[in-house]
Amino acid sequence: MKTMVRAFTIGATSLLLALSSGAALAQTAAPAANPTSFARGADVQAQLRQMLSEMKPDQGFMWRPVVRDGANVAAIEIWKKPGRPAVHPDQAEYAIVLEGAGTLISGGVMADPKVSNPTLVEGSRIEGGVTRPLGPGDVILVPAGVPHWFGVTGERLVLLGIKLPASK
Repeated sequence: MKTMVRAFTIGATSLLLALSSGAALAQTAAPAANPTSFARGADVQAQLRQMLSEMKPDQGFMWRPVVRDGANVAAIEIWKKPGRPAVHPDQAEYAIVLEGAGTLISGGVMADPKVSNPTLVEGSRIEGGVTRPLGPGDVILVPAGVPHWFGVTGERLVLLGIKLPASK
């Protein structure tokens, strides 16, 4: 009896391994319909240079998508002047500093909040936030509902910005 159970166990295990290997091969053999959006570093730099050439002398901000998947977007943000303090009620904001320098103030309480649209509340200032200097390579994650503001040090602050739906 033990020999029969052992043979059955080895046979069943072999069958499961063969089936799972075949399933894995089938999954890798057929490419996904839209597996990813992709932008080469050179393409990101070319888009940044184009955006800088298109900005008017008095224009303080420009935003343009780099990659997109429906409502999910990674975009270049060029800040030449600081904007208003902001809160995204249902979106976290993730950003990487591509070039330039600036300041991030986050946390605290936003004064004089006004709803600009369903995804954005703007205010006049942030009271009690934490101030951090920003430079190339810095990574920022501002949770949904947290006030934040970007200041500009020097000529500009360039971010690769992504809004993420708030975690449930």
